[in-house]
Amino acid sequence: MVDVPELVDRARAGHPRAVARLISLVEGASPQLREVMAALAPLTGNAYVVGLTGSPGVGKSTTTSALVSAYRRTGRRVGVLAVDPSSPFSGGALLGDRVRMSEHTSDPGVYIRSMATRGHLGGLAWAAPQAVRVLDAAGCDIVLVETVGVGQSEVEIAAQADTSVVLLAPGMGDGIQAAKAGILEIGDVYVVNKADRDGADATARELNHMLGLGEARAPGDWRPPIVKTVAARGEGIDEVVTALDKHRAWMEEHGVLAERRLRRAAGEVETIAVTALRARIADLHGDRRVDALAARVVAGSLDPYGAADTLLEGLTG
Repeated sequence: MVDVPELVDRARAGHPRAVARLISLVEGASPQLREVMAALAPLTGNAYVVGLTGSPGVGKSTTTSALVSAYRRTGRRVGVLAVDPSSPFSGGALLGDRVRMSEHTSDPGVYIRSMATRGHLGGLAWAAPQAVRVLDAAGCDIVLVETVGVGQSEVEIAAQADTSVVLLAPGMGDGIQAAKAGILEIGDVYVVNKADRDGADATARELNHMLGLGEARAPGDWRPPIVKTVAARGEGIDEVVTALDKHRAWMEEHGVLAERRLRRAAGEVETIAVTALRARIADLHGDRRVDALAARVVAGSLDPYGAADTLLEGLTG
């Protein structure tokens, strides 16, 4: 058994191994997970969570690394959660993002963790919200969450971050994506990376056109800015940081930040409750109550919804 209070104290003191151990307890759904979350709860709420998403190849990892450098120059502590796709065989992840951010590994003010999705859809690992809490409690001022990069379905980051950054690059078909619903509707800040390539200006124009289509913004509402960058050379990254800071200030002024965090917490509570309920239902496979209800459904004396209601009453009553 792990001494959770001691582990939390060490994480707060900046020991990377303690942070790693706490996240491992989260990822492994440890029996001590409830104790860990209870110990972390009073210590959270300080970190600003920025999600970065976009199609594969747009330079998410390079941009994330450049943002880490920019934030460190201002003295802010940074945590990075880089979510990698899982192997369908081992369940593990390539962890390539950590390789691309190796320049920061010796910096005590930076903590980088790669996480496998383990089959979870939406571009995030299921344990990502709790891992963010660990980094928040460990004293990170900024937490950057880089998603897998699977395309338009990867919109879950919008529900998990304070600010969502959508990255595009010229010449990758992203111009066509601008006309579609999905991933390009969740951005608070848009970044056209690899802006030294042909077509960068056209991509930015198409994005700007998309943002103007069907716009129903009232005066004072946030209009997502479009920032052009060459992340590999660090160009435009300071402008991205400025845009993020402006979005944070706007959200704080209009109460949007508190509203987003409330919604995020509500979703987290609901997910935990549904997961627990699903586990209890799984334990009922072969249970006589389920078999009896199934027999009534087959016989036509009870419909499936009525049977489910009866089952839930038995589980929650």
